[in-house]
Amino acid sequence: MDKRADRGMSGKMAGKTVKRVGTDSGTGSRKGVKRDKGGVRDRVRDNVKDGVKDRVRDNVKDGVKDRVRDNVKDRMKDNTKDNIKDSKHKVRDGEGKNGAGESGKRFDGNEGAFSRQRSGEKCRDGSSPRVRKGAEGLSVSKKQNGGALNAEKRREDSKRGGSYGGRGSRRSNSICPVLNLCGGCQLLDMEYAKQLAFKQKQAEELLKGLCPVKPIIGMKDPFHYRNKVHAVFDRDKKGNIISGIYEENTHHVIPVEKCLIENQKADEIIGTIRGMLKSFKIRTYDEDTGFGLLRHVLIRKGFSTGEIMVVLVTASPVFPSKNNFVKALREKHPEITTIVQNINGRGTSMVLGDKEHVLYGKGYIVDELCGCRFRISSKSFYQVNPVQTEILYEKALSLAGLTGQELVVDAYCGIGTIGIIASKAAGKVIGVELNQDAVRDAVNNAKMNGIENIRFYCNDAGRFLVNMAEQGEKADVVIMDPPRSGSTEEFMDAVGKLGAEKVVYVSCNPETLARDVRYMKKMGYRAAEAWLVDMFPGTVHTESIVLLQKSVK
Repeated sequence: MDKRADRGMSGKMAGKTVKRVGTDSGTGSRKGVKRDKGGVRDRVRDNVKDGVKDRVRDNVKDGVKDRVRDNVKDRMKDNTKDNIKDSKHKVRDGEGKNGAGESGKRFDGNEGAFSRQRSGEKCRDGSSPRVRKGAEGLSVSKKQNGGALNAEKRREDSKRGGSYGGRGSRRSNSICPVLNLCGGCQLLDMEYAKQLAFKQKQAEELLKGLCPVKPIIGMKDPFHYRNKVHAVFDRDKKGNIISGIYEENTHHVIPVEKCLIENQKADEIIGTIRGMLKSFKIRTYDEDTGFGLLRHVLIRKGFSTGEIMVVLVTASPVFPSKNNFVKALREKHPEITTIVQNINGRGTSMVLGDKEHVLYGKGYIVDELCGCRFRISSKSFYQVNPVQTEILYEKALSLAGLTGQELVVDAYCGIGTIGIIASKAAGKVIGVELNQDAVRDAVNNAKMNGIENIRFYCNDAGRFLVNMAEQGEKADVVIMDPPRSGSTEEFMDAVGKLGAEKVVYVSCNPETLARDVRYMKKMGYRAAEAWLVDMFPGTVHTESIVLLQKSVK
């Protein structure tokens, strides 16, 4: 075929092609081609738009999935870091209490038997916000089933007539419906007299050969003694709003409306808040997704004054309708004296965040103890059992035997409770505390009580005493109340160098107490006597006081 034939064939084929393309107009004209090109452009444009929309939608979905996955990973990393830090320092109540001279050398004593393990919070008092944290235990993801396995094990122990670590028999019908899930009140089903006997025996065994142990001082009414109550908020599988506590060793929330060791008014207020959330369209925080607003509610009540603080822990500072919410809550509970919003947007096991806004009232409450008044903020360390606390402090000061001339060092002083009470019978008192908020409260407490012979220092207790000793200063009496992890060698060495004639050691952990008493014995001190005060009925925890006296060479 020659070139002309080839061109002709091509033209025919082109003509046919034009005719097919221009079928809408019934002709193969150029006009039809133009119109069809417009249609092609429309279809291409629509396809591009649809493709872009699909890609955007897919990207958004992938982005959300990635963010949720990253949030979960970050939270697990943060929780792991927090647990490592908590296991090293045993921070009081999960709220920044001085870690017993954190720069000093730590002991590796076994603290398991007396360590209360509720997620997140490592509690100074042996209780749990749950961080009862925060204080004081292990954090795991909601999806993990370690707690369920532990709960099942406890249920099996109960069926076999078992007990908490073999420490006493349980009644078959528990007085608490969540006893085997909570893990906080290990001895609640044991008769109170037997609880006291168990604690007495444990202390005697731990302090055997060190000093005589006086009979434990129990409570007349061992229920509803906690003046600090914490509840975590969540939703159940049906989407219903619940509040309660973390199941032991998990972040699975167990609904609790009433607790036998918590203040009843506090439980009532928490129930009211739970009922208000739906009408105000406030979502509870979801740890898995990071969405939602309300995480926790913390209630503190003054035993002597009756003042009540409500702390609303939110994941964001943005609190829709907060003024109306506060107004409605106060109308239902006019006894509330202050309401605080605490912002905790971190994916950690700690209950309280760093920032706060006062929504109503002063932002703190005031309570009375041993004839002195104390200002208590949301993060303040303040003993949770006011009745037994007075007994504890009076016994500690009795053992100190102050005459009005002594220089007293109140180490790990918190908001200054023991030091301020002791200042009435001492020549001069020095309080040392690492937490800035607590020191601020301590200074205000001294002013409130008109105390002028006391000074507070924001410093590590161990380091501060070392500096005192290096400068050749002396102390007559040292009162020490360290966290559950106990004291440090650095701190106790400094006590010896200060030449203190008496050391009054207040402890919430008999195991670390016994360990430290042995070390103080090497420093030339002898343990004269030990007293036990049952600060936490229903649990395995107790407070101990040991009087250490400098041995005469």
